[in-house]
Amino acid sequence: MRAPGARLGAWPGLVGTGAAVALTVQALLAARVGLPVASVLLLSLVACLLGLAGAKLYYMAEHPQRWRGLMNMSSGMCIQGFVLAAVGAVVAGALLLGLPVGRLLDVTAPGLLFGMAIGRVGCFLGGCCAGRPTASRCGLWSSDRKLGVRRIPTQLFESAMALVIGLVALLAMVLATPSPGGLVFVAGIAAYTFGRQLLFPLRALPRNTAHGRALTMSASGLVAVAAVGAAILA
Repeated sequence: MRAPGARLGAWPGLVGTGAAVALTVQALLAARVGLPVASVLLLSLVACLLGLAGAKLYYMAEHPQRWRGLMNMSSGMCIQGFVLAAVGAVVAGALLLGLPVGRLLDVTAPGLLFGMAIGRVGCFLGGCCAGRPTASRCGLWSSDRKLGVRRIPTQLFESAMALVIGLVALLAMVLATPSPGGLVFVAGIAAYTFGRQLLFPLRALPRNTAHGRALTMSASGLVAVAAVGAAILA
């Protein structure tokens, strides 16, 4: 422990475990739909590395005053940056390798959500993305790396949300495999984005924009409903 109540090794350990689970689920689904597993895994490993760089750059863009955190790759990252960079790499790689982009994204979605569910437990133990202090019964003792106190466990709420959405996406792939490709991915990520916006007010971190949360909720909610509707019609 290098901070009050924060186990700093928990974050990289559980994020790494989440990545391993994500790749395993992706490989199993890729084999099920007839995609070349070796090519998919190699592409995904490269995407994960680029995603880590994207997560750090996104964090630095949001917190330019904390530039020294760039030297510590085990903290100071944003999941939004990881998803943007990793998904961009997967799409670009799929086009170069001649793989169906939509189907590849669909087999990636459940594992990605499971990986985020596991990684958020690391956030809780490591003291990042901490919730607001609370005296309610739902509060759990945790730290923001400065103060250990009973807090709203926003990281665990987000972990549970990602797990549920991931299970729904997995069921969609196993039971139906919606067509056209990409609908499962779009619906899953949009639903996750919507849920994150609901949890943001419970965090101890101040927000950077006045209307960004409302706009993001509106856009992601509409996208999720449209993707689910398109899958049902298809």
